[in-house]
Amino acid sequence: MNTQNKKAALAELQNLYPDAKPALHFKTAYELLVAVILSAQCTDERVNIVTEKLFRNYSTPSAMVTLTQKELEAYIFSCGFYRMKAEHILSASKDILEKFHGEVPRSVEELMSLAGVGKKTANVVYSVAFGGDAIAVDTHVFRVSNRLGLAKGATPLAVEAGLQKAVPKSDWSKAHHWLIYHGRRVCKSQRPACESCTLRPFCDYAKRNGKN
Repeated sequence: MNTQNKKAALAELQNLYPDAKPALHFKTAYELLVAVILSAQCTDERVNIVTEKLFRNYSTPSAMVTLTQKELEAYIFSCGFYRMKAEHILSASKDILEKFHGEVPRSVEELMSLAGVGKKTANVVYSVAFGGDAIAVDTHVFRVSNRLGLAKGATPLAVEAGLQKAVPKSDWSKAHHWLIYHGRRVCKSQRPACESCTLRPFCDYAKRNGKN
């Protein structure tokens, strides 16, 4: 995808999803952090069901660490990978209390020092909770970016680097949500709806498959 088409594709994404926002429910940076950890290999809808109950009594690091791992596992069982996620949430909560005075750290580097927090999770919390400029590459962002040709790469980090070049920095966080919305609604994993996609004229995938 050339520079002109990249600009056109981004403009159309903004036009399609001007009100795109996170699907996870949260009130604080800590709640967002926990929700994003739970969202790995799990739908946001399921996470919201689980956290609605969990956050009634355990919405802070100090409250969370009063749970045993088994007790937390019982709350989050339906999110999948519950043992690992419970371990990460409890470990991250302890680090927040002991290393960051009970406050979720505000930089990507410090966020990534917490258990279970990789670059994607750190970028989400940094951009959504603290208003930082970041592009979190989840499965939707990775797929849509590669298909469009907006940013190609074999790894999320490579796609992130490509998107940082293709997207104006002031739009990084918004572009993350535009791409997620498009991946969920149109450019689906198994059956992308190319025929109805208004990005088709700019799309490398559509061009390769004779759909534009």
